[in-house]
Amino acid sequence: MKNTQKIAFIGGGNMATALIEGMLKRGLSPESIHVIDINEQVQGHWRSRGLSVGADVDQHLGQCGLWVLAVKPQQMAQVVARAKTVLQPGTVVVSIAAGISSQALSQWLGTESEPWPAVIRAMPNTPALVEKGMTGLLANAQVAPQQCEQVQELFAAVGEVTWVQSEEMIDAIIAVSGSGPAYVFRFIEAMVAGGEQLGMNAEQAKQLTLATIEGALTLARQSADPVSVLRERVTSKGGTTAAALDVLEHGQFLQLIGQAMKAAHDRAGALSREFGRPAD
Repeated sequence: MKNTQKIAFIGGGNMATALIEGMLKRGLSPESIHVIDINEQVQGHWRSRGLSVGADVDQHLGQCGLWVLAVKPQQMAQVVARAKTVLQPGTVVVSIAAGISSQALSQWLGTESEPWPAVIRAMPNTPALVEKGMTGLLANAQVAPQQCEQVQELFAAVGEVTWVQSEEMIDAIIAVSGSGPAYVFRFIEAMVAGGEQLGMNAEQAKQLTLATIEGALTLARQSADPVSVLRERVTSKGGTTAAALDVLEHGQFLQLIGQAMKAAHDRAGALSREFGRPAD
């Protein structure tokens, strides 16, 4: 990685772990990363890897030019209130919390009349753990191009990146790719269970399901044809696939997926209203 300034992760959970591992694999020095987490096991793990660690806000945090806030939405306001005491001019602050708007975060880091200018919202997903993530990014208008490039490089270490221009689109990304892996995992569970009901053992049903989904995904990515065309090519009139798809259609499969995604989108908005207020 080209970045040479120190990066701080406030919260050292799964997503922070994915990002840190991705950066280390791309050549970032462990000495360039600082992790703050109350969990002693998390601290011990990163200390053994050569990173600096802390249990709370410390002087090391103030020396970092890029902060990644990787805590739960309900903890964010309190964490920011403590961290802002060491915030230095020029620091870029990235939040990966669902439902916390960049406007709220900017005001928490600064004031209502003078919000912190360099704030970026990021919505990665869990496949970042295997460097197959998808991250949506939204930057305040005041964030400099080189700062955006730095943050893009960070998330590109664990997968693909796309930029959006509004908070509403970040909520849409939450519904599609942020929560999306869970939809896929649930579908996998259903196919494996269906295979077992047809007489397969669990291992065989899982093997067939995963290989089928992986193959379909690769074909969809590599083909220039719309996904609908790929589906039609598998579906012979009056055949087995058509019979299966008829069941899905009668069960309003498309509508259910759309409703599920809207529920995720609406929950992101509710989180913003619930947790997007300054700490007392």
